[in-house]
Amino acid sequence: MDKVFTALAVSVDGFITGRDPGPERGLGDGGILFDWYGSGDVPSRTFGGFKLSELSRSIFDDIAERIGAVVAGRNTYDDSDGFGGSGSPHPTAPLIVVSHRPPPPESTDQQTFVTSIETGVEHARAVAGDRDIALMGGGVTTGALRAGLVDEVILHQVPVLLGAGRRLFQELPEHIRLSLVEAVPAPGVTHLHYRIEK
Repeated sequence: MDKVFTALAVSVDGFITGRDPGPERGLGDGGILFDWYGSGDVPSRTFGGFKLSELSRSIFDDIAERIGAVVAGRNTYDDSDGFGGSGSPHPTAPLIVVSHRPPPPESTDQQTFVTSIETGVEHARAVAGDRDIALMGGGVTTGALRAGLVDEVILHQVPVLLGAGRRLFQELPEHIRLSLVEAVPAPGVTHLHYRIEK
């Protein structure tokens, strides 16, 4: 069965954006979270233009190659300007956007809009085949955790305290226990892979 996971760049103090994120502003002043995507000399197999350290490239591409569909929140979609007309943040995986607002006119046929995380994951399972489902955004990740839909949490922790922005994890109704699968320090980032204990 396919796995549902999140794999996001995050500051040590838990932010996935900096201050003032939004359309045409991206992550606000939090762009440092993605510096490791271009600070190496090894090209990504999956994402053209990314040059990472060898350690990060191996981890990043192994994760990217698992993905059959992406479920993102509306803030993530809007902050990314609808992913620039490409349809999805992933070169081969369709995008499902969880939103209570109607799709914007610039949305593409590669983007499906749904109103709940449960519907989003169900649709993602239908289009992902035997591949995994990636969650993007704090609200979507928290909603999926609340619904018991998440199998793994992968954090690309960047050594910075942003001090403000959008948090990865919002309030949860109870503790969620994690088991550490792997911790890999790499230049500019530490890759932390956890399994949800169910």
